Amino acid sequence: MKNILCFGEILWDTFGDEKVAGGAPMNVARHLVQQNMEVQFASRIGKDTSGEGLVSFLKGNGLFSELIQMDDKLPTCEVTVQLDKQGAATYIIPEPVSWDNIQPDKLLTKAAEKASAIIYGSLACRESTTRDTLLNLLNETTALKVFDVNLRAPHYTLSTIETLVAGADVIKMNEDEAALLIGGNTHNIKENIIEFQKKYHAQTICVTRGDKGAIAWHDYEFYEHPGCHVSVVDTVGAGDSFLAAFVSGLLKKEPMQQLIEKACYVGAFVAGHRGANPVYDDSLKAMF
Repeated sequence: MKNILCFGEILWDTFGDEKVAGGAPMNVARHLVQQNMEVQFASRIGKDTSGEGLVSFLKGNGLFSELIQMDDKLPTCEVTVQLDKQGAATYIIPEPVSWDNIQPDKLLTKAAEKASAIIYGSLACRESTTRDTLLNLLNETTALKVFDVNLRAPHYTLSTIETLVAGADVIKMNEDEAALLIGGNTHNIKENIIEFQKKYHAQTICVTRGDKGAIAWHDYEFYEHPGCHVSVVDTVGAGDSFLAAFVSGLLKKEPMQQLIEKACYVGAFVAGHRGANPVYDDSLKAMF
């Protein structure tokens, strides 16, 4: 069984009066569990009422371990989520919060050493403490390093993104993020991906295209899928579920065309349901 370490933020997404546990790396971890992968999640939570709720949530979902650090001073993160008429989300994220202060420790180092893959994003790296902890982990492991670009303005700098990209074996981004990082538009995206790869030397680069599917560069070939038709409820977690399926497929050495099709199908399923982590139906479970 391949072991995957997801590193980064956990938080409460608030939709009006409703609060839902979220955070991209935690969402990816939950989808990996549904995809029958062995996964560990590393983060930091405040010692407050919101933090107690997240601890209970993680325990209930099999993701609580000694890799969840507790912070005496910084609060648990609560994010305000706003959905437009198309179900697309924007986020208001406070700072500093507990996951800005993830500390290096022996348990985290040991988990990284044992991992087959480490999945990380840019949001938790907005402050130097967590960023330095992650970069040191990446330097100490032979695991597949998977960077989920996941930009949340204004919580990043291009210099930090470039550092995270440079350390990655696999890079996943959406179209807007690709426009910022590799430039151009959808008409010349292949040429831009090739130039981007020459600069940063990633093994695999994937760009998701919302309802238009995804394109991936892997082993000097391109693979595409046009996407799956779905009535969108909201897009929260769709990219996280796509990434989980994409990474699990890579670790299982599935054919890339099959892998990207499966990832698109999972992402569409999540977009067609409320929230980031709907329970998979039987047809989806059968794919894993």
